[in-house]
Amino acid sequence: MALDRTPPNLRGQDGEGSVQVHQEASMKIEGAKVFSVYGKGGIGKSTTSSNLSAAFSKLGKRVLQIGCDPKHDSTFTLTGSLVPTVIDILKEVDFHPEELRAEDFVFEGFNGVKCVEAGGPPAGTGCGGYVVGQTVKLLKQHHLLEDTDVVIFDVLGDVVCGGFAAPLQHADRALIVTANDFDSIYAMNRIIAAVQAKSNNYKVRLAGCVANRSKDTDEVDRYCKTVGFNRIAHMPDLDAIRRSRLKKKTLFEMDLDDDIAAVQKEYIRLAETLWNGTEPLAPAPLPDREIFELLGFD
Repeated sequence: MALDRTPPNLRGQDGEGSVQVHQEASMKIEGAKVFSVYGKGGIGKSTTSSNLSAAFSKLGKRVLQIGCDPKHDSTFTLTGSLVPTVIDILKEVDFHPEELRAEDFVFEGFNGVKCVEAGGPPAGTGCGGYVVGQTVKLLKQHHLLEDTDVVIFDVLGDVVCGGFAAPLQHADRALIVTANDFDSIYAMNRIIAAVQAKSNNYKVRLAGCVANRSKDTDEVDRYCKTVGFNRIAHMPDLDAIRRSRLKKKTLFEMDLDDDIAAVQKEYIRLAETLWNGTEPLAPAPLPDREIFELLGFD
């Protein structure tokens, strides 16, 4: 049998025809500033998200962090434990959400940050977009978004399918966590393309990137200059950050030394930058071959 070499008919840049694409108007998050954090798997998105949530709380903001990963480990440095997921709780009541109370799935973390772990479908089944949608629906039904100033979605890995791009439908700004290396910047380039596609139909725009676990930022800065993107923070590769994860604490709970003080200050500065509003960036992602040629050395 001959292979069908006809390209698929993908109508529209937002994956028209996908069951995950269109958001119900009633699910719009209003009143809060909403940020979605993306980046290569293992790059430190949860560390960044949790410390950013803590920084916002230090500025006096009412913060809600939503972990969007089946591992449900986004908020454990805020709460000190692995909290049950929305999907786990819904299973316990046979998916009758009217039987749930807010305290069944919302947990208070450091400095009053509200923490929710959406969870995800079993490996190889279901759709992450459904999980995100159900989580937002529950939060709205319990009026938990009405007294919130900042919502942070912490989204797994560099998956940019319609399901795990669902938080982009809610976000005002997308933040990308990267490192000063080829793989991280390559993933960032693909995430930029995904955000640009969502921005055709939704209000989400790119805020910029955070260089994480990196002594230098030369490769990140070179990429940003080429495509028209901004690095808006730099978190160096400090052992204190690794230790904070092992202690199940945010950096704002660690014993103060010069390194801790400096990175706390950088997170506060990042929170202030995001709260005050960032320019809505529209960088032009590079084709794979061009980014391969741009980065690194001959």
